[in-house]
Amino acid sequence: MVGTKGVRGWRFARAAAATVMAGAAVGAFAVSANGASRPAAADRQARPTIVLEHGAFADGSSWNGVIERLHADGYPVVAAADPLRGPHSDAASLRSVLDHVKGPEILVGHSYGGSVISQAAADDPQVKALVVVAGFLPAPGESALALTNKYPGSTLPDALDPVPRTDADGTTVTDLYIRQDKFRHQFAADVPADRAALMAAAQRPIAQAALEETATAAAWKNKPTWDVVTTQDLNIPAAVQRFMARRAHAHTIEVAASHSVAVSRPRLVADVIEKAARATR
Repeated sequence: MVGTKGVRGWRFARAAAATVMAGAAVGAFAVSANGASRPAAADRQARPTIVLEHGAFADGSSWNGVIERLHADGYPVVAAADPLRGPHSDAASLRSVLDHVKGPEILVGHSYGGSVISQAAADDPQVKALVVVAGFLPAPGESALALTNKYPGSTLPDALDPVPRTDADGTTVTDLYIRQDKFRHQFAADVPADRAALMAAAQRPIAQAALEETATAAAWKNKPTWDVVTTQDLNIPAAVQRFMARRAHAHTIEVAASHSVAVSRPRLVADVIEKAARATR
């Protein structure tokens, strides 16, 4: 006969073995309280940091839905504030952010933010890939304005509200806003009306000169690039986006969405970013 201590010991050993086997089955994933699997800490640490750069007429909150999904999938994220003053100075601002990020990075730019990340990432070995979302990929000597006008289709000029402003040094610049009564149709037609109204009220202006300033570097020439092309875009015509994507040999995903695709389709945008991250690890 097996004594009471022997039975208890056997049960304890069996339970311990089951625990070890369960741990082996889980492998690199931990199970959350709701039963969903999450990447283990070691795997999360190996992932690149996703650095998001917003474009004109937007701010960092335009990435909120994308950030939520990237965080849920275990990616560290930084949403940089784009001054929207010009590709060169804005790229310098972004590089100051990149200097504080440890490890590899994936740069993501929406709209004008594409010009900024392409300028900022040149000669930066820590940037492993670019992801452009309804955005620009200019070659040296090209401006956002010239590229927009390369093919017909943009209705942005008629929606703009130019506001002259005097800087502290006495120079006068023209800031461009989208008129709030035209914002949803022009910028975010597939975003719910109440959300689009908030976006219109919180939009950040871009200096007119920023759209006219030409690029001097193009990181897309030597870094893997992904491109989300928006076929219902009234800011940057789809034909212009396709031209830039082809030239950059980008992995291209087309979606029937407005210019605000990161707001209306955050899961799709996050999926493209994660594809870039996995392909360049």
